[in-house]
Amino acid sequence: MKKVAFYTLGCRVNQYETEAIAEVFIKDGYEVVDFDEFANVYVINTCSVTNISDKKSRNMIRKAKKLNPEAVVVAAGCYSQVAPEEVASIEGVDIVVGTTDKIKIPQIVKEYLKEKKPIKHVENIMNIRTFEEMEIEEYQDRTRAFLKIQDGCENFCSYCLIPFARGPVRSKNPDKVLSEVKKLALNGYKEVILSGIHVASYGKDLGNVDLVSLIENINDIEGIERIRIGSVDPTFFTDNRIESLSKVKKLCNHFHLSLQSGCDETLKRMNRHYTTGEYKGIVTKLREKIQDVSISTDIIVGFPGETDEEFNETYKFLEDIKLSKMHIFKYSERKGTRAEKLPNKVDPLVKEIRSQKLIKLDEIFEESFIKKFINSEMKVLFEEGDDGIYFGYTTNYIKVMVKSKEDITGKIMNVKLVNCLKNVAEGNLI
Repeated sequence: MKKVAFYTLGCRVNQYETEAIAEVFIKDGYEVVDFDEFANVYVINTCSVTNISDKKSRNMIRKAKKLNPEAVVVAAGCYSQVAPEEVASIEGVDIVVGTTDKIKIPQIVKEYLKEKKPIKHVENIMNIRTFEEMEIEEYQDRTRAFLKIQDGCENFCSYCLIPFARGPVRSKNPDKVLSEVKKLALNGYKEVILSGIHVASYGKDLGNVDLVSLIENINDIEGIERIRIGSVDPTFFTDNRIESLSKVKKLCNHFHLSLQSGCDETLKRMNRHYTTGEYKGIVTKLREKIQDVSISTDIIVGFPGETDEEFNETYKFLEDIKLSKMHIFKYSERKGTRAEKLPNKVDPLVKEIRSQKLIKLDEIFEESFIKKFINSEMKVLFEEGDDGIYFGYTTNYIKVMVKSKEDITGKIMNVKLVNCLKNVAEGNLI
């Protein structure tokens, strides 16, 4: 049997797309093996968020060719889209595919095998106006399913290449979303995670639906017990939307609101479309309307022009709003972005010092958030376990560890949280 191996970099959307591509290969008679194994085809689904992502993509391409010099190596995704010539020139690459037509990769491999001439299949993403349909029948994760409902971004943050890699906003037809969710429910999935490049834009191109109405319809599907949404732009949360979402019983009380900086001047240079005051107002309203809500975020330190005063503003702002989890990133320059041309670059050592300060602050907040729920009873969906120790998540995304003699993977169980071990809660099954 022919073998295919995958390596996925980057976001949940990439992960979803890799699973969809894998299914087509399986239907074509391939066996999916680990990337470290010998395979006839290697597919590297690339990311281009940072220079490090590009470098890792190149390393994986070279690794594939070492594992089997005769293999067909496919480089697909965002890096291939924004730098197709560069990717095509990497030694070992046979096929380059951008961010469209990924589902056709097995067919493109067949074309390559006929003549064994390099293929570059990269469309002008800015001209793409239709959502590429993908559907996954058999997820590898048996407890919760990522569902790509949207592609593209039109925000053009000054540090980001993604709008050029993913193109304009395109949304999956709502009837097709609901049909796929029903199939997932029939196959035993209890949680669905709605994902996209800019998921808050869902429906913008369709005109008759938005993310809130889609969530309300999914809420009515029997068998699905939890709905999560991926990272959401803060400006999505108007008072009316918060009010509507607060009434959706199955929607998880956890939201990832990407902040990036707690200083208004830095936000302007980043071309983010809100102020810290607006962000704080949204956080306050979510906490008022949604019980036990958890709010996480992303922060970039060392953005060009970030002075000590600006960083201190960010630190004080974060101290004030006390989010439950912060992902801290040191600014990484991307060729071709507006930020690349900004003056006053920040020294790498300064970035590291600022990053460590915020990481310590995050550890305090995360532990503090978990401690609020010690001695509380909560429902936990268990995802993995070994040797009688199982891990899962509450609706507000607290990671919980319990001991169990029986296999509870994929089950939602009542748990009493009894102890906080830094970023994990220890619990007892009830």
